[in-house]
Amino acid sequence: MQTNATNTSLRLLLCSGGALAALLSAQPVWAQTAPTAAQESDLDEVIVIGTRRTDRSATETASPIDVIGGEELAQQPAADMLDVVKNLVPSFYVPQNTISDASTFVRAPSLRGLGADQILVMINGKRYNRAALVTVVTGGDTALSLGAQSADISMIPSIAVANLQILRDGATAQYGSDAIGGVINYGIREDDSGFELQTRYGQAYAGDGASYQVAANAGFSLWGSGFLNLSGEYFKDEQTSRGVTRPIAAVFAANNPSLANQLPNFPDPVQIWGSSPTDGYKLFLNSGYDLTANSSLYLTVNVGHREADQSFNYRSPISAPTPLAVDDGSGSPATRSPGRNGAFAPIFLTRCPTGNATCPAGGFVRDANTFSFTSIYPAGFTPRFQGEADQLYGTFGTRGVADNGMTYDLSATLAQNSLDLAMTQSLNASFGPQSQTEFKFGELIQREANMNLDLTYPIDLGFASPVTLSGGAEYRREEYEATAGDPQSYGAGPYASQALYDQIAPGVYARSTVQASAGQSPGASGYGGTSPTSANVTTQTSYGVYIGAEADITDALSMGVTGRYEDYDTFGDTFVGKVNALYQVSETFSVRGTVGTGFHAPSPGQSATEILTTAFSPGGDQVQTGTYPVVSPIAQYFGAGTLTPEESVNYGAGFILEPTDALTLTVDAYLIEVTDRISITSPFTVVAADIVAQPALAAVGVDGAVQYFTNGFDTETRGIDAVASYRTELLEAPLSLTLAYSFNESEVTDFDPVAIDTGRITDIENLTPKHRAILSANWQVGGFTLNGRANYYSSWLSAQDYPGQEFGAKVTADLDVSYTIDDRYTVTVGATNLFDEYPDKIIGTSANPIYELTGGTADGQIYPRSGGPFGMNGGLWFARIGVKY
Repeated sequence: MQTNATNTSLRLLLCSGGALAALLSAQPVWAQTAPTAAQESDLDEVIVIGTRRTDRSATETASPIDVIGGEELAQQPAADMLDVVKNLVPSFYVPQNTISDASTFVRAPSLRGLGADQILVMINGKRYNRAALVTVVTGGDTALSLGAQSADISMIPSIAVANLQILRDGATAQYGSDAIGGVINYGIREDDSGFELQTRYGQAYAGDGASYQVAANAGFSLWGSGFLNLSGEYFKDEQTSRGVTRPIAAVFAANNPSLANQLPNFPDPVQIWGSSPTDGYKLFLNSGYDLTANSSLYLTVNVGHREADQSFNYRSPISAPTPLAVDDGSGSPATRSPGRNGAFAPIFLTRCPTGNATCPAGGFVRDANTFSFTSIYPAGFTPRFQGEADQLYGTFGTRGVADNGMTYDLSATLAQNSLDLAMTQSLNASFGPQSQTEFKFGELIQREANMNLDLTYPIDLGFASPVTLSGGAEYRREEYEATAGDPQSYGAGPYASQALYDQIAPGVYARSTVQASAGQSPGASGYGGTSPTSANVTTQTSYGVYIGAEADITDALSMGVTGRYEDYDTFGDTFVGKVNALYQVSETFSVRGTVGTGFHAPSPGQSATEILTTAFSPGGDQVQTGTYPVVSPIAQYFGAGTLTPEESVNYGAGFILEPTDALTLTVDAYLIEVTDRISITSPFTVVAADIVAQPALAAVGVDGAVQYFTNGFDTETRGIDAVASYRTELLEAPLSLTLAYSFNESEVTDFDPVAIDTGRITDIENLTPKHRAILSANWQVGGFTLNGRANYYSSWLSAQDYPGQEFGAKVTADLDVSYTIDDRYTVTVGATNLFDEYPDKIIGTSANPIYELTGGTADGQIYPRSGGPFGMNGGLWFARIGVKY
């Protein structure tokens, strides 16, 4: 299959040959100079991504690369690596995800405004596996990554990381699928001696959200010829709550004071808008052993486990008028009547007598023999959704260098990520009195196997440096499995559909004219388990080969070119390419540029996901949404087609300025065009005729929704990244200042109206602040270290959740002070969001009003559900103790 990306790549590679020849003949030669002190420091941070050369530093690469030290990562007062990176990298965004179904357990990040599966994550230069979750919940908190299946970097303990390298450039030609928006590489520690222990405790200013963390690292020498480095972390984050109770719950408590203490979470809000309670552990092993002076074996293993318990929406047993915080023009507040949840409708238990001609088999008698779930949940219920995520990743390989300078790296990776889902405090209304209140939904499992061979060979062609020829091959196999849940988690019970009859005379019945039928939703309230017919294993295999060349053409000019061919057993083959160059105009000023094509292949999870979720409209009505595989009869019925890869073209240009040893400035502009982006369609509303045509739609029900994966739209993303660092002294003590700024703007340039609506288009273009800046300072004086950071976020929108509202720009501040004794013991106290800043509060609308009784929306929200760019937990103080030997 020859794609547009293939044609573009071939043109780029042909053009690069001509450009290279022109540059060879036209560019002047600049004298080689000794590196400055700052440059010598930079060389300590050798770059391992974005290039196959081993002599590049962050200020000598043709593509922009951020290098963040492991100590800086470990200093962040957060157990989740997603939040750690968000605090340090302006173009990295991740929502808080307060009530987002399984997306609360595996949050999807964004780099440069692109989706989570357009970022490639690597460990020691090797591909990290995807998580088991595919993001299917629609809303502002998932708008950028709806439909994505990304890596779960929260399984990486900060204490294990030697440095984090972020390649802010397309790199599919170098590393394969997914590297459209960039590459994140975690370099793991290789210490062969020493021990480090860190403990941290923190709490939100609001008094909740206590956070505990204990982490340790130890290094061991392996018989003087290798190392073994072990890292471990245990963490526990308690729940935060930043909403108010539902107004209908407040009315219930006022009208039923004797039952008020049976409201869910009493005396707290009946549903929780905030961070879910989470705990778990993370382990990392990194080791290497020298077989000879020029060859070695290496092994990297990551094991992680995380449990979270999330609040769902409250199900009310009553309907009652409640006043709004607006005037309807009559001089008094208007009212709304949030509806009673359907599960609390009476369930008729008397079946038609056997053999009665006027009351057929399968019918029910409409009499006083009824059941109500108020006998189990007299004050309503709020399901609690649990997720247990497990990660196992291992890479084993050998690398070395031959006498002729050729290097080799042969490795194999096996990985598995799973998400086991369950629910408590719920029900399957269609089973009536026989309903369970706890459910197992089944397990989602992602398995991957990779084999890689990477080769480089230096060849002298008379340039300023040898040409580093590179080449390699990769084999990948992905497997996605969904296991079956409890029968009641997905099943329809005897009360799912009830034809009702009235007794009009002894032994004589007629179809009721008062209520001809009744019915209850099948499946667990809140989420649908996987049925045996939906349980499946889907696989995808691929292989790829690449070739490349990099060299200093002159003392001033470095260039690189890479081409990659991949073939998939699901959709065919593709070819991508990349060309980049760095030109040193003077000793203090360099310019660089890059252009390349890329792709993201549909994952087996995107092709096979089938799941049922429950959401609520602003008015409180329950809506069941089924997500179906594109090959399923239901998706085909609604027009689904075959998924194809996303394709991209990346352009980048920038400069590096080092006017003094103390000052470095990099500025990089980029343009990323992505076509045929994979996402989930806008929902199709189910009507009765659809259920007749597709009986399996009974699980969704009339007025429910259907969605499926599709290649639905194209985007164009442009922006500027700038990083300035300055090293000086204050009171004869070293002071480091860094300013990182990111401008990012995305535009949906073409779309299928079936695939995406105007609300999501607005979110893709405006959910992340277009301007983000981080000003940080580090000052070391005596035994004290002072770290301060100011964070600026420009305004943003969340049109799917809060149409018409713009959330304003904010500035937050972080501060911590450390004191080190005897170079071994360090005590740190500090705060993030020092001045307790929050996002703007939600402004009520006619569709989603603010209620006078509580000051929140119908479901208790005060702040945007995604938390905005910095969350809605407010300020957090913390204390940390560190020990090193």
